[in-house]
Amino acid sequence: MSEWLIYRGAGVPHDGIAELPPPPPWRDFDGAPLVPPPPALDAASTRRLGVRGRQGALHRPTTREQELVNAALYLRRPLLVTGEPGSGKSTLAHSVAHELGLGRVLTWPIVSRTTLRDGLYQYDALGRLQDLQIERGPAAPPEQDGTTAPRAQDIGTYIRLGPLGTALLPSARPRVLLIDELDKSDIDLPNDLLNVLEDGEFVIPELERIAERAPEVDVRCDDGTKVTVRGGKVRCRAFPFVVLTSNGERDFPAPLLRRCIHFRLDRPDKEQLAGMVRAHFGEEAPGRYESLIDAFLSRSSGDVRAVDQLLNAIHLIDEAGWADEEDTRERLTAELLRPLDRTR
Repeated sequence: MSEWLIYRGAGVPHDGIAELPPPPPWRDFDGAPLVPPPPALDAASTRRLGVRGRQGALHRPTTREQELVNAALYLRRPLLVTGEPGSGKSTLAHSVAHELGLGRVLTWPIVSRTTLRDGLYQYDALGRLQDLQIERGPAAPPEQDGTTAPRAQDIGTYIRLGPLGTALLPSARPRVLLIDELDKSDIDLPNDLLNVLEDGEFVIPELERIAERAPEVDVRCDDGTKVTVRGGKVRCRAFPFVVLTSNGERDFPAPLLRRCIHFRLDRPDKEQLAGMVRAHFGEEAPGRYESLIDAFLSRSSGDVRAVDQLLNAIHLIDEAGWADEEDTRERLTAELLRPLDRTR
């Protein structure tokens, strides 16, 4: 194995991230104060990487995939991963976090209404105003604009950093951020991401306005813990390992592509599928269900199937016990493995 590889894709945790060389000068960040280490991997990673204590065995990257993941780590650039639904794009982020010991994966699922601010932070202005009114009582005189004057030291209670905002906190080691299904976003979001991904920082205007009165404010982050924001600005120290996934349903602007390392994740082959089945159902499962794996792979050109369909079929066979009901087994597995682009 090449010595330059930090992420090896072997599914065995190690401390290789400590050997990651310094970033390029144009990707060197100096955010402060440092935040505490992140929490450990959560149940979302466990489900993806093998629910029977076989974390990391699910994902077996190709040489090209290993090299491009490491290129993103070395260059401190986001990784834009395209591929069919169920091809393992999201699992890649969990695999890297597991192997390199980078803690809980921050996940930002994208829908058509998602805005950049959703990923950076949320500010509950209405909740703050209501709490102040309750605290002061109905007799408290309002300000000239009809509101109650806020207290600077309390504002952090009403601010929560989103997944992207948390990933950009100054930490000693990079966080793993999964921006899932970017192609489902509004047309403006990919362009809105440009400056944040380039500069590794963002401003919280509500805190910047009171920076002279409250230079440091504690806010809650996506992990649920409190962190300190200084001067209303969040700036990273170690640029996060960012995985942006796309099903290939749209093209992205050239400025975003220039800031990313891009590769397409191919359909898993038989060996990779066997590894996934082994991770979830035990060592003997690939041999026991070889015919089902072959059926999953034998699709017409253009058919779209997701690995979830194969895992669902195997689980149902395991639990239903169809040893003497071959007709039922064949009928239902055919339905479960029906190509996603066919409705009938």
